[in-house]
Amino acid sequence: MWLRRVLLLVFVSFLSIVQAQDSDSDGPVVQRIEPVLADGWLHIDADVHLPVTDELRRYAERGVTLYFTADLEIVRPRSWWFDTEVVNTQQTWRVVYNALTRQWRIASGDLSLPQASLDDALSVLRRIRGWAVVPVSQLDTDETYQGQLRVRLDTSLLARPFRVDALNSSAWSFSTPWKDFSFSISAEELQP
Repeated sequence: MWLRRVLLLVFVSFLSIVQAQDSDSDGPVVQRIEPVLADGWLHIDADVHLPVTDELRRYAERGVTLYFTADLEIVRPRSWWFDTEVVNTQQTWRVVYNALTRQWRIASGDLSLPQASLDDALSVLRRIRGWAVVPVSQLDTDETYQGQLRVRLDTSLLARPFRVDALNSSAWSFSTPWKDFSFSISAEELQP
């Protein structure tokens, strides 16, 4: 009888610890992915939860450029052989603070947008909209496609002194888990 009570107490305390860890894990995660057909292209819209640690925020406020990369893979599953890769692409955004003008900027390619704060700059990453990934002409109708998406802090693009620091600090290991999604295109959706 005494052993059962001890085991029950250990079991209940273990469950409470696991539940506390689950509720505290407020890490980055891709919340929603929506494939959209527009202008003859397949576009990806996604909502991402990206909390920034205080250490990463301090680095950014000192002018260290942060690079965030979204990785996207889409395949057509095949039952008798390897899956056919349809899309394997990524998009990278730069977030930088200019201490002279006290202005945040987020850039992707040649497009750079001024923002009032780091959170405003990251809102572009948190709501990915209209990412054109593949022409619709390369997709088959009534075929099911499987995809996955993740967003990560790309430490490979940092300046060399910060790469060493990134290896030694958990603040720089910032990535969402892969989020799976699937979709298919009907012939009716392709009609103008």
